[in-house]
Amino acid sequence: MGKVTGFMEYRRQAADKRPVGDRVKDYREFELPVVGQDLQQQAARCMDCGVPFCNTGCPLGNLIPDWNDHVYTNDPERAIAALHATNNFPEFTGRVCPAPCEAACVLGINDDPVSIKLIERSIADRAWNEELVRPEPASHRTGKKVAVVGSGPAGLAAAQQLARAGHDVTLFERDDRLGGLLTYGIPDFKLEKWLVQRRVDQMAAEGVTFKTGVNVGYDVTGEQLRAEFDAICLCHGSRQPRDLPVDGRQLGGVHFAMEFLEQQNRRVAGLEVQGPEILATGKHVVVLGGGDTGSDCIGTSHRQGAASVTSFEIMPRPPNEPASSTPWPLWPLKLRTSSSHEEGGERDWSVSTEAFVGDEQGNVKALAGVRVEFQNGRFERVAGSEFEVKADLVLLAMGFVHPEHGGILEQLGLELNQRGNVQVDGQMMTNVRGVFSAGDMQRGQSLVVWAIADGRRAAQAIDRYLSGQTALNQPGRAGVLR
Repeated sequence: MGKVTGFMEYRRQAADKRPVGDRVKDYREFELPVVGQDLQQQAARCMDCGVPFCNTGCPLGNLIPDWNDHVYTNDPERAIAALHATNNFPEFTGRVCPAPCEAACVLGINDDPVSIKLIERSIADRAWNEELVRPEPASHRTGKKVAVVGSGPAGLAAAQQLARAGHDVTLFERDDRLGGLLTYGIPDFKLEKWLVQRRVDQMAAEGVTFKTGVNVGYDVTGEQLRAEFDAICLCHGSRQPRDLPVDGRQLGGVHFAMEFLEQQNRRVAGLEVQGPEILATGKHVVVLGGGDTGSDCIGTSHRQGAASVTSFEIMPRPPNEPASSTPWPLWPLKLRTSSSHEEGGERDWSVSTEAFVGDEQGNVKALAGVRVEFQNGRFERVAGSEFEVKADLVLLAMGFVHPEHGGILEQLGLELNQRGNVQVDGQMMTNVRGVFSAGDMQRGQSLVVWAIADGRRAAQAIDRYLSGQTALNQPGRAGVLR
């Protein structure tokens, strides 16, 4: 505990952002760094809690009070060691995690919570800048071979942990670049891709073998993987988008959000766009869905020069302050405004889409909607509230329902739960011995921080399965405190 009275002396300070007029002209990150004394003061706000609920609010169990103290005392080496003790990729979560730890911060009961996410990102960035993050290859080899399928945050975390435990890890990715939705889903203005590549380079130096452009289940069968590897960890993610089967769904200009976002990420990377080009330039854009993916579509549409951007959400408008139904330390139900929302556009709630209206060429020209009220467990139309809004491009950002079925899931005979996700036991193992699953594939659509946590849990279980015991996630192993 660096400064006992810090939480009474200093106010919460958010990171400054690049002006809207500047940042919508490019795809560079919008948030500016907080360093030096300003960051130390933010860390000093961490209280000497009897029970630090932030630890349990974070799915990774991050040692938040520890690294806040190290930041306050200006000890970057111990800060990054404490951070890496539970999190392989803090520069990712420090940028894209919604920070459930802050919702659980004890100071947040009657004041603004500690700027945990800002401090996390700052620790990681400083550690990289000062060359405190280095490859950590295993000191011994087990001779065991593990296949990890999918290079999103769950797959990357599992692969790094297993390699540091001494196993020979091969990571398969069907896309041409590594990172999963970190690379092709999240826009560069939230997470620049050199950050992902930097971790990939570290993992390669630690002995992980990467194979891109390999669609496991088709290019390589499940039987072939089982014959070649001692264990398999499936981290495909939840990639089946939720569709909207209404009249006009087949019209040109109605697309899933991820098709739109992936194309722009490819443009930023200087890569060829696959499929018919989807652009918001000069168009009236309607985004359906009020979550992070919808927000990413809004920010990307601004940068492409959309004529207008409107976002609809079927749920009621959240309150400005946390609802009484979600008291501390629960994740609060309240209105959230992202950086993309700050950049412009219209938002509306309690709206259901009834149809897409097309023009003579078979392209969408309008969205027909109606206001709804949630009553008796279902949405009811509000009589006389029908309306149309101009729409040249409609982006469906309504989440994902489950992993893509067939392929290796079918080949291995994996059991699915009622939601269509891969069923695992308490050790992250499927019904097939030696086959494990982690991240959204078994959890359902969730947060990057949960994916990393699941990847680490799966690596621990696989290490125990192969070696009879494990020291992963314990002090002295796999990049944790020494």
